[in-house]
Amino acid sequence: MKYPITTNKTIYITAASNGVGHKLESFDESLAILHKEGFQTIETPSVRNNQNPSADKYTRAKELNSCFEQDDNAIVAIAAGGDFLLDILPLVDFETMQRHPKWLIGASDPTTLLYTLTVKYGIATLYGFNAGSFNNEHLNDPYMQVGLSYLHNNFIDQTSSTKHAPYAHFMDAYNGFDTITKWESSTNSDMHVRGRVIGGCIDALKDIIGTQFDKTASFNDTYYEDGIILYFDNFAMSCENLYRTLLQMKYSGWFNHVKLVIFGRNLFTSSETNTMTYLDAYKQALEDIPFIYNADIGHTEPCMTIINGAMMDIELKKNKAKIHFDLV
Repeated sequence: MKYPITTNKTIYITAASNGVGHKLESFDESLAILHKEGFQTIETPSVRNNQNPSADKYTRAKELNSCFEQDDNAIVAIAAGGDFLLDILPLVDFETMQRHPKWLIGASDPTTLLYTLTVKYGIATLYGFNAGSFNNEHLNDPYMQVGLSYLHNNFIDQTSSTKHAPYAHFMDAYNGFDTITKWESSTNSDMHVRGRVIGGCIDALKDIIGTQFDKTASFNDTYYEDGIILYFDNFAMSCENLYRTLLQMKYSGWFNHVKLVIFGRNLFTSSETNTMTYLDAYKQALEDIPFIYNADIGHTEPCMTIINGAMMDIELKKNKAKIHFDLV
């Protein structure tokens, strides 16, 4: 596994999915925080477009590729989430990304890009935040500081939150960090697991299952001696859709050599049958594979930063968790 650690404080920001034109004030707040941290930011032309997606697929791919053309060991950050990153994957210059590896950071829709770069090409990526995530709304979120520390190559351990916000800032029900956090396990017991971790937003990952970008089974075979830890961030999949997606992953070899699956909190919850729960979906799909759920991963706050491709140690004790990464 290649870890593109760098002392270069330049961050190229590109809108491979959405533009940020609808939230410019918040985006500029994020840039101000990054600048205060000593980073220089360079934006590609479509970043500030008020569109979903930010531009046509050819423009977005060209702008993303341009960020990797310089052999300058900079950082590349995706501006925002969205819905359409999938359509640029065939146009991404992965050969150049291999020649000039850089930390690639993003969350939500950018999952498919990060995941492909790690699983198919062996380059670690950072999941948990986009370039626009470091705004004033998140100043009270200690995990924002964790994300920043990772950009400074300080890969500190992370512990589960005491309280969390079950809703996002843009939802009417949002009331801050008002809910007690309890990480729970399928075994209803404490556990300590070590393995090589990969994952991301499952709403996006379902779209690459069985495609030329899905090398999960071969990745798992390559690192079988390490064991695999999968993590999933569910934005809006219903219980039933999540269950079917997990089954499709199982049938495609995603769970080969998997020692643990971690599920973050579900943001938009629903059930078409009104009989299946998310816990039902986890249990029925995974059967004898241990899993943890209600983790601080995903679209609810706080959200941990995960290093795709790294070795993760996770310890769960009395519904509290600690994670440690080894970049080996």
